[in-house]
Amino acid sequence: MFRLWAKIWKSGRMTRDMVVCNDNRELNRTRKIFAALEKICKEFDLSRPIWLDNSIAEFQRHDKVRFSKDNFIDEIDFDYLEIQVIEEDDHE
Repeated sequence: MFRLWAKIWKSGRMTRDMVVCNDNRELNRTRKIFAALEKICKEFDLSRPIWLDNSIAEFQRHDKVRFSKDNFIDEIDFDYLEIQVIEEDDHE
């Protein structure tokens, strides 16, 4: 099972969160991340964030990334959206 945790932070507090699960073994890790991000944005009514070079590097290092106002085309009313991989598929 692949699980991604999304959290919206404002003024140092988590104001909203959700976990997206994906057990489709046909999708690779990158596609699972993008599919989860799509669900998150739909649920939180957000435009999809832009993956800047520093965002990609942070995610590759820590399996976690924060999307701030610089990552969104639209205005956001929070400080940042954080996504984090909390469970990876078992590789058999």
